[in-house]
Amino acid sequence: MQPIAFSRERVYSIDVLRGLIMILMALDHVRDFFHTAAFTSDPLDPQTTYPALYMTRWITHFCAPIFVFLSGMSVQLMNGRKTKAEISRFLLSRGLWLILIEVTVVSFGLTFNPLMNTIFLQVIWAIGVSFLFLALFVFLPWQAVLGLGLLVTFGHNILNFWESQPGFKAGPLWEFAHLQQFTFFEIFPGHGVIVFYPFLPWVGIMMLGYGLGRLFQPDVTVATRKQVLITAGLAMIGSFFVLRAVNVYGDPRPWQPFPTLQQTIFSFMNVAKYPPSLMYTCATLGPGLLALAAFEHARGRFAQICKVYGSVPFFYYIIHFYAIHLLCMILFFIHGYGVNDIVDPQVPFLFRPVDFGYPLWVVYIIWIALVAALYKPCKWYSEYKRTHRQWWLSYL
Repeated sequence: MQPIAFSRERVYSIDVLRGLIMILMALDHVRDFFHTAAFTSDPLDPQTTYPALYMTRWITHFCAPIFVFLSGMSVQLMNGRKTKAEISRFLLSRGLWLILIEVTVVSFGLTFNPLMNTIFLQVIWAIGVSFLFLALFVFLPWQAVLGLGLLVTFGHNILNFWESQPGFKAGPLWEFAHLQQFTFFEIFPGHGVIVFYPFLPWVGIMMLGYGLGRLFQPDVTVATRKQVLITAGLAMIGSFFVLRAVNVYGDPRPWQPFPTLQQTIFSFMNVAKYPPSLMYTCATLGPGLLALAAFEHARGRFAQICKVYGSVPFFYYIIHFYAIHLLCMILFFIHGYGVNDIVDPQVPFLFRPVDFGYPLWVVYIIWIALVAALYKPCKWYSEYKRTHRQWWLSYL
């Protein structure tokens, strides 16, 4: 049986927001490959970082949760055009497809290692697994899915209390679901996986997106949609500041005072992404909801550019990794490195020695040039998807 070819009607504000966070995402990945200190220091460590580096890393926190959240919204928009059974079958096949792409195409793009010794399970894997869960949840009323999403998002940090107990040992299933320890799970000799995105909190974020995606159905007015998005966004931001100030629940890393106000603020805002804590989710999705409301009528040139990237997120995601790594490889040889330097045991990426890199201002130039270079290919593919209806376009 052929996969279902869904209608690819677009929601303007969703595409603009998705495009914006895709642009920011490239900044983080460019920093990984080209910043001189990317593998020698933590850009969020209050004791060693500086404001420009801290903000460069922190603003990219918005990318993964909003990406996953908007994926859930996109599933909600299928309702009314397809039956629940059709949507479920699509999510099942799409989820398995994304997991396959993660462990093959994406992992190779990251490492350029033809032996594929280490597979990194990241955001595409998290979306894939979330789709598999949502393939079951779509048969529930949207209110129930939203409720489950709130329960998981606000409740999963309860598990931190068990995880922090002396002698606690997480098994493989626990690490895949919630606790990231960068464990190398060997599948067969010399080959295995490392879980960067334990799936449970991401499933919760996906369900939140699915539930709030109801706001974009035709029977909901623009005024109502904006009011709910703004109210929910402000509520999440308020929850972040209140719970973070209390410093008891919502993040496995309590903040602490430092000798300077700047360092203390850095500590306060340094929330856990792996996996996304409640504080991380509130601090990123809250402003994301406000941006979604603001982009309802955004029609400027920058919004139009963001929309192009946001209309082809999977295409952009794949080619930007390969473009970054290919450029890194070219500069690797230009700077005089040789074949003996291709593999550095301190870095999982080939052609990226630990002492390779540039100052932060050069990273920004590379980032801007890369995003600009991808605009034409993304615009072409966006137009191709808009004017063609082959079934496989739903998977790319």
